[in-house]
Formats: sequence, C-alpha cells, structure tokens
Amino acid sequence: MRSWSAPKVPRLPGVGAPLRLFDTAAGEVGPTQPGPTAGMYVCGITPYDATHLGHANTYLAFDLVNRVWRDAGHEVHFTQNATDVDDPLLERAEQTGQDWRELAEREIELFRTDMEALRILPPREYVGVTEVVDRVAELIELLQDKGATYDLDGDVYFDVAAAPKFGAVSGYSEEQMLELFGQRGGDPERPGKKHPLDWLLWRAERPGEPSWPSRFGPGRPGWHIECTAIALANLGSGFDVAGGGSDLIFPHHECGAHEGHVACGEWPFAKAYVHAGMVALNGEKMSKSKGNLVFVSRLRRETDPMAIRLALLAHHYRSDWEWTADQLASAEVRLARWRSAVALPAGPEAESVLTGLRSRMADDLDAPGALALVDAWAERALAAAGTDPEAPALVRDVVDALLGVEL
Repeated sequence: MRSWSAPKVPRLPGVGAPLRLFDTAAGEVGPTQPGPTAGMYVCGITPYDATHLGHANTYLAFDLVNRVWRDAGHEVHFTQNATDVDDPLLERAEQTGQDWRELAEREIELFRTDMEALRILPPREYVGVTEVVDRVAELIELLQDKGATYDLDGDVYFDVAAAPKFGAVSGYSEEQMLELFGQRGGDPERPGKKHPLDWLLWRAERPGEPSWPSRFGPGRPGWHIECTAIALANLGSGFDVAGGGSDLIFPHHECGAHEGHVACGEWPFAKAYVHAGMVALNGEKMSKSKGNLVFVSRLRRETDPMAIRLALLAHHYRSDWEWTADQLASAEVRLARWRSAVALPAGPEAESVLTGLRSRMADDLDAPGALALVDAWAERALAAAGTDPEAPALVRDVVDALLGVEL
C-alpha cells in the first residue's frame, strides 16, 4: 500500500541525546537503546471514518519518537498498518450502502492527506491487512503447530494458557482484563471457549462477508494477529517500540505480544510498549463509536495545519486531555509569534534553544517544555534587537526538525 510523502527534515548541528520513554510494561520511564537502526511499529486506523484529533494526537506522538531518534543519529525503520477489513468497516459499509473496499480506500486516502498536512514522517512500510492475509494465515499455522490454538465452530482461537506471561504488558488484573475485553472487541462470554480471555485469530466465513482461503477454511484474520504478522515480517521480534493509543494496551498489545512470543520464542516481542493519551470532547473520549469527533480535515480548512500541530504539542503525549476551540486559537497566536521572531534579520543566541529542545524532547517527549523554551526565545527576539544573524534560522530548523512545525 502506498504511504504518504515525507517532509524535508533539516539536519541540525551535532547529535541529539538518547531518547527515554515511558514503557507501559515496565511502568516507568527508561532509555531506548536502539542499534544503528531503530525499529518502531505503530498500529494504524480502521478506515471507516475520517481522521480525528485522537488519531492525530497518537500519530504525532510517534512522529516525535521518530524525529528524536533521527536527531540522535539513528536510522528509523517505521512500519504501520491499516486495518482495511474488520467488523466496524463492514458494518459502516452496510449501514451506508457502500462497497467496503471503496469506503476503506477513500478514508485511507484522506488519512494520507491529513498526515502529510500535519508533517507526520511516513512509515517505510504502510501495509493494508488485505495485502497480507496469506502471511497472517501462515503465522496462525505456526501458532497452531506450536499447540497454542484451538478450533471453535470453524473459528480459530489463541489459547491463553499457552501464554505464560499473559498480563505482563498491561499489568492488569484478570478482572480488569475481562471487563476491557468485552468493551474492546473481545467475546468473553462466547460458549465453548476454553477461557473467557482466549482471543480470535481467524474468523470463519460468514454469509455476506469477505473471506480468503486458508488451511482452516475460508475466512479472515482476527484483529490482534494482523499487527503481529506485519510487525514480524518487517521488523522481526525484539524491535524497539510498539506504539498506539492507551486504549490499545489491552487487549490489542497484550495479545499481540504473546502471539509474537509463542511464534518466535523470544520475550519481549517489543522492547518497549509506548502509549499516547486519549483526547476527549464534551467529557468523553473522542471515538468513532461515540460520534464525538473533531476531524482533522475540517480543521485544515479553517486554519494552518501547523497551528493544529502546535495545539496538540501543548499537551504531553501521555496525558489525557479535553479539546476546546480556544486551544486552537492559542496555537494560532503562538504560531504567528514564532514566525515573526524567526523572520527577524537577527536574534538572541539560539544554541541554548537547540540544547534545551534536545534535552526536553529526549526526556520522554516533553513537548510542552520544549514549547516554553521557544516561547521564551521568541519573546526575547521580539522585545529587543538581536545580535546573532544566524539565530533565527537555527531556531527555525530546530523547531522543524524536533517538533515538526514548519515556520
């Protein structure tokens, strides 16, 4: 599947600091320690509706990871999927009388344009599930050969008893897992399952649904196994960061981690599990199912995409927060002030901005702290005549390279 176009990222003088991130599985901030190439997998959209600010908040977080790693001298191998066949997509297509393929294609294209506008660095591999069903089936076969699956009326399930470390990613109790499993696409009450937390790997063909041939009979992949298969194929086991929104901690990342563990025999499947916070609107998490969405494409028609990016950067990536219109207005004012400052023929020294932003962003992506540093420089630049003719260009490049904001 085609990815989107990459923005040009300025090269900064020197080398950035090693990145530290909060690892959900460890429950603390710790160093990322990639080799020359850092591997990152970020779970993508189910394309049955347009990109909303909750999506943008998540993908911006991992764009910052990408940028900080690159500034520290690493190549970044970034892979992302699009779940272009799944129950929500099929249900929306049926409700609206559309072909599910056309619906997915249209929304993926809109997602691409939103990501380009927000200057999100594209993945090396952008993979639709429908492109790799055979690969997913092969992984299920491997799990089957290892005795980790069972058949239930033609559906294939992962037996949670085959995952001795189950719960290690989320840290949740079984009671918490059962509650979330039912809320997030699981079927804990299905009769015939060996354990309520066993999860679906292969859904046997149902009337009117798309299906593909497999050793288990015609059907389609379950949700979690698709990301495991795509990550394994492109990054291998033991890659540096698996990422997504905090609503993916369980069951999605938990289940995927154990599929990878059983398949490859290595733990952990990803060295760190990193999660962005949720964005709320009117007191509830912004989500397609609730319909309380602020679409990026609509905001782009009203304002500069860099103001949208700044509005998101004003919140730490791990925090849950609520969107209000005044945040965009504040971001527009900030953007105008920064642009006025870097347009000056000279400014106050900017080396401290470079070192300060590198330090803040390497410390678990402290974007709000980074914004404050640029605010302070811009205030000094606009208040008095600067003496360094190279400072405005350096600040412009630092803000672009590390924060992704084009001034």
